[in-house]
Amino acid sequence: MENWLLDIMNDYGYVGIMLLIAVENIFPPIPSEVILTFGGFMTSTTNLTIVGVVIASTAGSMIGAIVLYVLGLQFGVERLEQVVNKWGHILRVTKHDIHKADAWFDKYGSWTVFFCRFVPLIRSLISIPAGMSNMNFGVFLAFTFVGTLIWNIVLVNLGASVGSNWEVIVEKMDIYSNFVYAILIMVAMVFLFMFIKRRKLK
Repeated sequence: MENWLLDIMNDYGYVGIMLLIAVENIFPPIPSEVILTFGGFMTSTTNLTIVGVVIASTAGSMIGAIVLYVLGLQFGVERLEQVVNKWGHILRVTKHDIHKADAWFDKYGSWTVFFCRFVPLIRSLISIPAGMSNMNFGVFLAFTFVGTLIWNIVLVNLGASVGSNWEVIVEKMDIYSNFVYAILIMVAMVFLFMFIKRRKLK
């Protein structure tokens, strides 16, 4: 897959980078680390510039984030309630749980969107619950833009600084991703344990 991504970036430059990052946001398994670091490396071997790559990649990220936000908006809390009505007794989830989660996202959603932009995989998918909770679109765009811009600037500059050794950055990012996933799994297990315990007490 990586060779295919690199061919597109070589052939189409900024447009290729923007489209690939947009697709990466919608289909997270496509690695943004490869696109961004190689894009940074290309600034030392082609007429592409760091600023241009950052702008193109940020534009692509925003397009992908908006698409997922709209998908979440279409699904909405109401449809979640329908799922709970049908499967809630199996999932051990009630409408109250849904509204509680929605209220939490209303309160902390903007910062959640911002910080999740630095977490591989989650950085894309966080746009869906933002849409589902009907988060203010302007606020969503602002926090998504700032978080995305920081992420892109760091990786593009890292790719430019190491040049032909850009793959080293990708390897380091894989380690970072695995570390973050391990933490998220542990946090999720703690929350799940607390949730089940609370349900049993009730």
